[in-house]
Amino acid sequence: MKLLSASILAAALLAGCGSMSGKAPDTPTRTADGVLIGPTGMTLYTFDRDVVGSGKSACNGPCITAWPALKVADTAKPMGAYTIITRDDGTKQWAYKGAPLYYWSKDTKAGDKTGDGVNGVWKLARP
Repeated sequence: MKLLSASILAAALLAGCGSMSGKAPDTPTRTADGVLIGPTGMTLYTFDRDVVGSGKSACNGPCITAWPALKVADTAKPMGAYTIITRDDGTKQWAYKGAPLYYWSKDTKAGDKTGDGVNGVWKLARP
């Protein structure tokens, strides 16, 4: 009877794993044209003034209001090229290959890319 119960439990666990994507629910994904998007489908950007790999964001104060950080869920873990940085205010933000990721407050719907090139320092986030 114990062997049968263990077999049923193992089968149930394996069935549940089949639907898992292996990607954390709050990590970015890539569109068909290679642009990174957040979990809501909104375009992500990088900031040329960030020092890639430093673990810091140079976008604070009024900047972070216009360019909200892609925040990290409390349970999220770094995966592959996606890392987690700690912002000056103590919140966590996703980075891709060491570059912090941001939204643009003026993008209003999924697919908008109006932040690309703003002030010559904001770029579409691409793998």
